[in-house]
Amino acid sequence: MQKTLSLYDTTIGKKAIVAVTGLILYGFVIQHMVGNLQVFLGPEKFNGYAAALKSIPALVWSVRLILLVSVVLHVVATLSLVSQSAAAREVGYRARNYKTTSYAALTMKYGGPALALFILYHLAHFTFPGVPMGHYEHSHTDVYSNFIHGFSVPWVTAIYIAAQVFLGLHLYHGSWSLFQTLGISHPRFENVKRILPQALGIGVAAGNIIMPLAVLAGVIR
Repeated sequence: MQKTLSLYDTTIGKKAIVAVTGLILYGFVIQHMVGNLQVFLGPEKFNGYAAALKSIPALVWSVRLILLVSVVLHVVATLSLVSQSAAAREVGYRARNYKTTSYAALTMKYGGPALALFILYHLAHFTFPGVPMGHYEHSHTDVYSNFIHGFSVPWVTAIYIAAQVFLGLHLYHGSWSLFQTLGISHPRFENVKRILPQALGIGVAAGNIIMPLAVLAGVIR
């Protein structure tokens, strides 16, 4: 008996999963950046923000579960699409023309794995178990101190900056792909399709980069 074709078995179904999970992760990334920017307001404000999040364990773990499921689905669906694309092309291109392909798109296959490794590093550094990357003791209550001490180490800041460059490229191409998946091709949206992905990618990357640089430069102490 022929197998019933499910939505996930179709290319458009997988692209829809990538788009929806991408939106969820995009929202978290922006919220995470905005929350962390409170470090410029001083230790009391920043530690208060962290304490407020931890005071609602059910919310924290619900968000973590949603993010975990979203990451897994996003990665699995993306890998499946890449595999399908490779299988459909029996003979590789002799020469490639990248005139209509952005640099961000070309770096996706490297940026994705790099971001996955960075997420694990970031969680180990600041969340669990909280590994100090310098000569200090990690605190589970004074997150401001962890932030300052962690980014006072040049090589740690360099890792974060490199990761944010990949993140910005990933968000830029992801936003552009989302417009394509949704079929938004009306001429009135051309400026939005061209400007919004770039603005979001650059904005998030810049917002995340300015914080460790401010610590390293002594602006935040």
